[in-house]
Amino acid sequence: MLISQIKGSNGEIIVAVREPGGAAKAVKNAGSVYALAMEAADAGKSLVSIIEARGYGDAVDLEKAYAEGKFLPPITHPDAAHLHLTGTGLTHLGSAATRDSMHKKTTEAAEETLTDSMKMFKMGIENGKPKAGEKGVQPEWFYKGNGYGAAAPGAPLVSPSFALDGGEEPEMAGIYVIAKDGTPFRIGFALSNEFSDHVTERINYLYLAHSKLRPASFGPEIRIGVAPEDIRGTSRIKRGDKVIFEKPFLSGEANMSHTFANLEYHHFKYGLFRVPGDVHVHMFGTATLSFADGVKTEEGDVFEIEVAEFGLPLRNPLKVAAEENIAVKQL
Repeated sequence: MLISQIKGSNGEIIVAVREPGGAAKAVKNAGSVYALAMEAADAGKSLVSIIEARGYGDAVDLEKAYAEGKFLPPITHPDAAHLHLTGTGLTHLGSAATRDSMHKKTTEAAEETLTDSMKMFKMGIENGKPKAGEKGVQPEWFYKGNGYGAAAPGAPLVSPSFALDGGEEPEMAGIYVIAKDGTPFRIGFALSNEFSDHVTERINYLYLAHSKLRPASFGPEIRIGVAPEDIRGTSRIKRGDKVIFEKPFLSGEANMSHTFANLEYHHFKYGLFRVPGDVHVHMFGTATLSFADGVKTEEGDVFEIEVAEFGLPLRNPLKVAAEENIAVKQL
């Protein structure tokens, strides 16, 4: 089942559900995806059973809603500060070569010298898929922001004026809520654009944290349940009427050096991320970047990420923010 959120004419949230390839219907008296998910988590029931108990109302034209800019992120929190945007890198087979090419110095290091990226990737290959009952190696981890940085499908991804680059990262994101007893529950997975500043990251690997403090978009729909083993999609960039970049991307555990369970454990092992009522959108990495192929994005470019099993494609235009003069004042 696919689930999404649309802005209603009176400011309310319309929760729409459908089967892949089918027509969408509104869930009666849903309130929001967050409300439904928390009810399921706290009651120990499946989200689908909660939805079916509500019943279905009017048909929802998702394509029309998309064209009219009415999509919301497929989950929101009543207090945006309690939605966390985080992610992991170097988790996909092939991702190390992409990252390493970005981080190499102008003078090549000795062949036997591994960069930090290659070391981290090697650790994942060796112990990112632990046996049952064992703990695997922890991955690279980064923080992107909170719900204030979540761009709705169709809305601009805003690059700050000081950014040196604004580039897409097509990824799968796990969507989670924390039950009242502190247990993390996964709703499912969604397409995501883990928008980043790759030029800043390339200057020095220690700038990775800065490069990730950018907005992100996910959705338009969440695929409820576990992710397929082999996920195959397409990432493209449109400039006006032309496609300036198009490349397949792979995800799912068949194409990863870590299991989703291992990546989830190393995120939620921190009590900070098990606060009851919080929402987590955790992005799982990619091996496909237009930046690695020499593409320099421009304001107005449209990023499009699609995987058939995950519903409508995720589209966001690139916008550059006006410069701000920031100064701290003394009280």
